[in-house]
Amino acid sequence: MMTAPTIAACDLLSPDRLRAVRRAIRDRLPPAPPPGPIRQAACLMEVADDYDGFLFDDDGVLTEGDEARPGAVACLAALRAMGRPFRVLATDAGCAPQAALARFRRLGLDLRDGEVLSARTAALSMLGGRGWGAITAPGDALADAGGRVHDLLADRDWSTARGIVFLSPARWDAALQDRLVACLRARPRPVVVAGPDLTAPRAGGLSALPGLWAHDLQERTGIVPHVVAKPCRTPRAAGLGGRVAMVGDVLHVDVPGGMAAGCHTILVTGRGGPGAICDGAIAPDVVLPSL
Repeated sequence: MMTAPTIAACDLLSPDRLRAVRRAIRDRLPPAPPPGPIRQAACLMEVADDYDGFLFDDDGVLTEGDEARPGAVACLAALRAMGRPFRVLATDAGCAPQAALARFRRLGLDLRDGEVLSARTAALSMLGGRGWGAITAPGDALADAGGRVHDLLADRDWSTARGIVFLSPARWDAALQDRLVACLRARPRPVVVAGPDLTAPRAGGLSALPGLWAHDLQERTGIVPHVVAKPCRTPRAAGLGGRVAMVGDVLHVDVPGGMAAGCHTILVTGRGGPGAICDGAIAPDVVLPSL
């Protein structure tokens, strides 16, 4: 059983710990069809002609922390020059969509209005009525929530919240997780989580993301959170249509999520190299070392 202290946001997970967590939650991960042959390519442009459009994950594919990943700026520029449409999934749900777009632009990524899909927007759209408590980043005014949401950490009494929406782990830790678990055991309520990602790379290890805290809540309370699935929208709803590829970096989340949305899948393995393809039950269509 997972316990909060082992996944505290203030701690960094080791790759071995992450593998253990994935084994523990395997039955909860999105299903994937039987794997087929995997095509190896040196970069995205080698296969760009095979697709009509692209859905990119953010963290680990285009960005890492406060930097664009190698090749990301040039890749988007080349796709735009080819006339290939693309969308980017903003996985940091602690900031509003326009703030996410501004961040991408600061990092040199040529993204325009309508090209960012927000996990935050998708999570907020799942809420019914007012009175929800949000776990979010410091300084988040929640202005885009339409008055339905307030900052949970500003409340002395969490028992009055209609439900919980988990947007960002920036202020979250094991003690707060324990408090939330006790609160939900005393009075079960719905929980909405902005994305299934378990971890993000940080200097020295892997930090816990909302998806990992959500699995811990389910393990300890029995409440099954409503998790925003990747890539938030189908290719058609995103304005892409046709033969679309979902480009991600997490085998157990991005590949099944892309398949479920009707996409072909491209896995960027730069963090782990070819050894990242280590699950015979899940296989992307294409594997790249980097964009």
